[in-house]
Amino acid sequence: MALNRITALRSLEKDPTWDVVIIGGGASGLGVAVDACSRGYKVLLLEQFDFAKGTSSKSTKLVHGGVRYLANGDLGLVIEALKERGLLAKNANHLFKKQAFIIPTYSYWQSFFYWVGLTLYQLLSGRRSLGRSRWLSKSEVLAQNPTLKEKKLTGGVIYYDGQFDDARLALNLAQTAVEQGGTVLNYFHVDGFITDDMGAIQLINVTDSITEKAYRIKGKVVINASGIFTDKTLKLYNPNHKKTVVPSQGIHLMLDASYLETDRAIMIPKTTDGRVLFIIPWYGNVIAGTTDTPIKKPNIEPKPLKQEVQFILDTVNQYLTKHATVEDVLSVFSGLRPLAKPKDEQESTKEVSRSHKIIRDANMLSIVGGKWTTYRKMAEDVVDKIDKDLLRATMKCQTERLSIYGNTSEYDEEHSWLNPYGEDKIALIEFHNSNLEYWKKIHPNQAYTVGQVHWAIQHEMALTIDDFLSRRIRLLLLNAKNAVEAAPFVAAIMSKALGHGPDWEQEQLTLFHSMAQKYLLLKAK
Repeated sequence: MALNRITALRSLEKDPTWDVVIIGGGASGLGVAVDACSRGYKVLLLEQFDFAKGTSSKSTKLVHGGVRYLANGDLGLVIEALKERGLLAKNANHLFKKQAFIIPTYSYWQSFFYWVGLTLYQLLSGRRSLGRSRWLSKSEVLAQNPTLKEKKLTGGVIYYDGQFDDARLALNLAQTAVEQGGTVLNYFHVDGFITDDMGAIQLINVTDSITEKAYRIKGKVVINASGIFTDKTLKLYNPNHKKTVVPSQGIHLMLDASYLETDRAIMIPKTTDGRVLFIIPWYGNVIAGTTDTPIKKPNIEPKPLKQEVQFILDTVNQYLTKHATVEDVLSVFSGLRPLAKPKDEQESTKEVSRSHKIIRDANMLSIVGGKWTTYRKMAEDVVDKIDKDLLRATMKCQTERLSIYGNTSEYDEEHSWLNPYGEDKIALIEFHNSNLEYWKKIHPNQAYTVGQVHWAIQHEMALTIDDFLSRRIRLLLLNAKNAVEAAPFVAAIMSKALGHGPDWEQEQLTLFHSMAQKYLLLKAK
């Protein structure tokens, strides 16, 4: 299912009235779009940047119940998330990977404690369990994690969780929504609302950021899924609105594969700041993170703080034999979690529950909090509330059994970098074969091709260099230096394919280079 902006704009212009208008194209908004479309609603989703441009493309790439939440006694959230993990494994198998994690332990009591907890974690997943947790000896741990320091190590515990590609899942959800009859548009900005005397939204003023054309649309129900910008959207509706979201920054460092030399991940259950830290293989590299830093002002591209970077490096070096420095980091990516504001203002962000909340203002519902793993359940709750309180429909949720666009269990070793495209992979290979120039690499050190650039433009609504290098492929996150080096070539291809000129090309390069500096660790402050 191609995402075609021209077709979507025609739908918008043909009929400005919709059952559901969704503001925000991250995990929450896209999840609501799929659920509402599959129940038969006429749905329009508008994203002010690109799909998953914010936090939804900068997660730890895990689909998990959350071992930390189990330790905190948040049993309900863990059970819910483990169920959702199982559903995603079934419905988006092309993006889901079973990942083995090892917790290194430094006393026999620790081994027993974590084995008991992780056995409970496994049992809570029921028939959707990914594998049995097991107590490992010191020699077994070192055999499976050869770069782990041996000093004081007594053993460990192995358990299993899920891993995924967040930006590709977001894109597939957009494609699923369109497949179900919805309309999705990126680069659309909400300017304001026109309400009646009772506060119900009658009209929404929006602008296409690409053409600067203004539109006035009507939605029977408006869903505010703006993530870290939830309060900004609510202030457009009510200038006296009080804060509902507490942003918390999490950063991740990308290292090369030599830091693990294994397909096993490491989970450190308690760091010096009390957080869990993961060291995880991902697309041939290693992700280390994350942090939890309160941030006052939301930013679509937050800057990693020097102390956050040092904290992760110090923790990695505490456990691994290969020493990591600033020069070894291939990329650093930062996201802001849109946490629901706690009752206690002094509560640490790492203690704030990841459960979601739904706030109603007349015919607008705002969804805050939550996490990627539970996006489907969050969407179900939102649309159930629409059904019950506003539109009075009776169709039940369809998404537990709804296959997400691209879903397949087939894996191609020869074209492994194309596996995230799922069922589109066969068509994509044929697309490459239609023009042998398409097989040309965009960077000598990377597998990504010219054909993928054209495919992203024609089928995936990629409109900027950043759209392609950050989210259609993940090169900016995997290797920021290589992404910057590939940018001029990609800009030239996109400029010609989209019908732009040299001015657009130069403007895009300037914007991308400026943004990419935040991913190059030596520039972090």
